[in-house]
Amino acid sequence: MSNLSTIIDNINYIGAFTLFIIGLYTVLTHSNLLKRVIGVNIMETAVFLFFVSIGYIRGANAPIINPEVGDTFFVNPLPSAMILTGIVVAVSITAYGLSLLIRLYKDYGTLELDEIIKKEEIANE
Repeated sequence: MSNLSTIIDNINYIGAFTLFIIGLYTVLTHSNLLKRVIGVNIMETAVFLFFVSIGYIRGANAPIINPEVGDTFFVNPLPSAMILTGIVVAVSITAYGLSLLIRLYKDYGTLELDEIIKKEEIANE
């Protein structure tokens, strides 16, 4: 029963690790550039989940000071604030990457990396 409770207690970390591995596998195994962008987004989501999980404390209160509660544990708000900045950066990078993909598709007619490299080699000969 101890192993099951350990898994349940660390399910956020296990989920973040699993998501990161799925995203990394997608980036490494697909030649379609759109699928690679999606894989990077999955990896970013895993990092966000990991950092938010670090700031969580079981049984802690929201980080709002209330004199009636007295001394108690609070959830750390810093990881959540940092993740908001990370989300903005991730969305910006995704938008930029997708705009580059649109341009590549207009120029080459495909998003398959192998075909783009072949067309570029033919054009350079």
